[in-house]
Amino acid sequence: MTAVAPRLSRGTHLGYALGSIGTAAFGTVPGLLLLHYLTDELGVAAGLAGLVVFAPKAWDVLLNPWVGSRSDRTAGRWGPRRPWMLAGGLALPPLFVLVFAGPGAPPAAAAAWVAVTFLLAATAYGCFQVPYVAQPAEITDDPGERSTLMSWRVAALALGILLAGAGAPAVVDLAGGGRAGHLAMAVFVAVLLAAGMLGAVAGTRRAPTLTRVESEGRLGATLVVAWRSRPFRVLLTGFVVQALGIGVMLAGVPYYSEHVLGDAAAGSVLFAALVGPAILVMPLWLRVSRRLGKRTGLLASSALFAAGAGALALVGTGGTGPAVALVVLVGVGYAGMQMFPLAMLPDVVAADEAASGRRRAGVFTGVWTAAETLGLAVGPGLLGLLLAAAGYVSSTGGDAVQSGGAVLAVRLGFTVVPALFVLASLPVLARYRLHPVPARPQEVPA
Repeated sequence: MTAVAPRLSRGTHLGYALGSIGTAAFGTVPGLLLLHYLTDELGVAAGLAGLVVFAPKAWDVLLNPWVGSRSDRTAGRWGPRRPWMLAGGLALPPLFVLVFAGPGAPPAAAAAWVAVTFLLAATAYGCFQVPYVAQPAEITDDPGERSTLMSWRVAALALGILLAGAGAPAVVDLAGGGRAGHLAMAVFVAVLLAAGMLGAVAGTRRAPTLTRVESEGRLGATLVVAWRSRPFRVLLTGFVVQALGIGVMLAGVPYYSEHVLGDAAAGSVLFAALVGPAILVMPLWLRVSRRLGKRTGLLASSALFAAGAGALALVGTGGTGPAVALVVLVGVGYAGMQMFPLAMLPDVVAADEAASGRRRAGVFTGVWTAAETLGLAVGPGLLGLLLAAAGYVSSTGGDAVQSGGAVLAVRLGFTVVPALFVLASLPVLARYRLHPVPARPQEVPA
């Protein structure tokens, strides 16, 4: 006998969404503060600092697909994903504190400490993130229900980004700045990581796990299959290009506020303006999704982001007010750029499983999260290279005088470069098509 999968409870929506507070914290704070911490607190050269931020997360390109494949084959009363999520949720918070607890000199030793501890932290994060992203394809077969689940997740993601992105710089300032301020910030973020990730493990304990056939066991073969899925390949390519632009913009916030606006304290306000609108406009984007489709919504939100980011290039010194207004516009687009791909990915995974009869959600999401993490890591690396090429002067107190070329590089890195990346993604995403497949009935366990 078959049965239609039940609608998910509000408790499951909320429990699953909690995990995004943790992913938001780790996905945001290193991109926002780590490059600046290396260049302006530890005195690490901009080029080397960009490499330090990039290299550990590049490891995820190998790690995440492996975690996905292994979690596909995990069996037990906790289901295939939650044991991995628990391991990552327990390991990441203390490792994140260690990233900011190393030596302050010499710069080479400080850079090496950050690189190694950040690598370990990225490994723990991958153990949580990959199975977490795989869950929606396995707890409901209803595309509309996945959109609702993703709207909850993205709202929590926005809240987490707001708490971590605006709160982390504030904690640094309240703790007196410098290395001590950054260490206090790391403790604050570790609390968010633990609350979000462990909350998701507990909150999804009653979520249904739809019966799946035996998973694909060969990682190499399933990587090829994932890439051969045209909807997945198109969606992933466009999403990664956008992640590059977002990564550059996030890393540029403290530089832009200090060197372009001439208002170092504006960094927290700009970040709040970027992510805050997501909490308010998510119902709007959900309505767009239901009326016009997810692809149309993604294209519209991306165009809005690019327009706002490009206009920011015209704001001059002392223009904090206009900059905040434009960043709010960017934030409205950013909310859609987060929600729609996350809602489209489970549709792609479910379509593949319905057609193939194999459980490969972990491999698809492993490839996805690896590419996303790589894109967000390359973004700060690109900004570091751009600043290095423009002659940006690193220091141990953040008081170096920058040349006009360095300030121009900061301006372009926060505005034009992200806009160009997002514009480049539009022709790719316009090619996304997902042909409907018959719903696969759920087997009722005895």
